[in-house]
Amino acid sequence: MKTILVLCIGNICRSPMAEALLLRALPGMTVRSAGLEAMIGEPADPTSIALMSEAGLNISAHRGQQVNSALVTHADLILVMDRQQKQEVYRRYPTSAGKVFCLGEHEGTDIPDPYRQPRASFEHALHLIELSVNSWLPPIRALQEPNKE
Repeated sequence: MKTILVLCIGNICRSPMAEALLLRALPGMTVRSAGLEAMIGEPADPTSIALMSEAGLNISAHRGQQVNSALVTHADLILVMDRQQKQEVYRRYPTSAGKVFCLGEHEGTDIPDPYRQPRASFEHALHLIELSVNSWLPPIRALQEPNKE
């Protein structure tokens, strides 16, 4: 496993935060984010930028990008924020079957969209993202390691 793609709707709130956390936890891994209905070229939401800054991560250079077939094809793992997005990825990119999972899959939770919501909604989403990212790290790391037999 070399490449992870994280998706949300606009690619300015949840997926940039998840991307930053995955990049910090998985040095050497390629992690990208995009949106199903991206706000193309827009910076990350100011609240997302602030929360990530408080966590020691700088996402101020992030710009929204639209998911496309090249991103989907090159990703070894695609993480989305909810089951509806998972179905939408399957509908748009049938060849993605088998590599699309909800970020909150292990917790059985969807990560609500905090867009245009108060800071508390962003904090809640980030908390769920952090829990979910941490639950994905062991299986991802296991797939990164060379076969030791």
